Parts: sequence; structure tokens; C-alpha cells
Amino acid sequence: MPAEVRERLGLVPGTAVEFLVREGQAVLREDRHAREPVDRVYGRLALDRSVDAIIDEMRGPRVLPGLLLGVAGDRPDGVTGAVSAGP
Repeated sequence: MPAEVRERLGLVPGTAVEFLVREGQAVLREDRHAREPVDRVYGRLALDRSVDAIIDEMRGPRVLPGLLLGVAGDRPDGVTGAVSAGP
């Protein structure tokens, strides 16, 4: 396939395509069913830190299961420190 055609269609090496016949003409198009949508963008982001760090920034720090951290005066009953959340 000529480079000009590939460039105009945005086809890069490894792009899955399918051929169709419509009204006696051959039609080439990207195979939309070949990959999941996430696979199309996988590896395209240049991150300066881990995904976990970015998620923590957006949502706030993660709480570890089974451990609640308290600070003096943060509970009405005056209990402070680490308290087990498990059975």
C-alpha cells in the first residue's frame, strides 16, 4: 500500500485492516473489532510518575484495609491511635 494512502488513513505498522467489496469496488478500512479501545491508546502517554501516584492525587491517599489511623481529638469518645477495623 502506498505511503501516501497509509498516512491519509492514519494507518501505522500493525494496524489491523479489513477489505470489503461494495458495488464492485474494493474498500479498505481499519478493523474496528480487532482491538479493544484501551489497546488503541496503550503506551501513548508519557507519565512522569506512577499511575498509582496520579490516582492518589485525584482521589486522595488510599486507606489500607484493616487499619484506621486516628488523631487526638478526631473522635467524640477520645480514642486515638491505630484501631483495628477487622473482627
